[in-house]
Amino acid sequence: MRIIVAGGAGFIGSHLCDFLIQREDFVICVDNFGTGHIAHINHLLKNKNFKLIRHDITIPFKILGPIDRIYHLASRASPIDYQNFPVETALSNSIGTYNLLNLAQEKRCPLLFTSTSEAYGEPKEHPQKETYWGNVNPVGLRSCYDESKRFGEALLMAYKRQYDADVKIVRIFNTYGPRLRPGDGRVISNFILQCLRGEPLTVYGTGKQTRSFCYVSDMILGLHKMMESKQTGPKNLGNPGEFTILELANKIKKITKSKSKIVYQPLPADDPTKRRPDISKAIKVLGWTPKVSLKGGLVKTIAYFKTIL
Repeated sequence: MRIIVAGGAGFIGSHLCDFLIQREDFVICVDNFGTGHIAHINHLLKNKNFKLIRHDITIPFKILGPIDRIYHLASRASPIDYQNFPVETALSNSIGTYNLLNLAQEKRCPLLFTSTSEAYGEPKEHPQKETYWGNVNPVGLRSCYDESKRFGEALLMAYKRQYDADVKIVRIFNTYGPRLRPGDGRVISNFILQCLRGEPLTVYGTGKQTRSFCYVSDMILGLHKMMESKQTGPKNLGNPGEFTILELANKIKKITKSKSKIVYQPLPADDPTKRRPDISKAIKVLGWTPKVSLKGGLVKTIAYFKTIL
């Protein structure tokens, strides 16, 4: 197949490119390198089945020839990145999504949109099911990300209802693994970096807030299964294992054998206090269940960080 991966030089996007190339698909990676990195795809640049297009999806573009699938992962996804670039983030999930939808309609192919668990906001339902409408601050610091993702979902459904577009929506929960960017503000990359450098571990709030962490190889398989299904979604993709931030900090300390102390800082505005996906729909209709344990995934991620520091 000929497949577009928008955001293909990013963390998850580059792993998706690898997965598709291994399947012998032809991959067109579209990325403006806002947070993507050329190092993530350097090994693919000479592959005959890979093409890189440096482009911002908020600007319409043309692709010659047929396209069989479009994956939309082109958005800043860490709090530091989307709060530093709120306008760009909001536009990538709105105008960028609009442009990719029009391209998908032209090519008569499905578009998969990677939405987010942030669509649930500070949840009043736990764990979060796809039927939960969420509790989001529409004008808060995080709204450039979570509200634009919610709009992206709405736009896909509008295209489906009005034009019978073939669209698919997944809500991704915290994902981690090799190619996480040091200093991107995500909790796992922060803790690993601090432990390896012998710096204090920064825990926001009490550390009792919870998250669920999905290893990247599991996430990629979930994305692919959703794309190849007849499902529209939304579907939650994440690992339902739930850990407090303090539990995560201590796991990373133990694996790295770090003596770093934990220091506490105020909880950022609108930071969710709990997060856990209900993946019963993904299990039932996609046959997808994450396999990699948190410890196993952390060992691989820490090994990667040691190679780049």
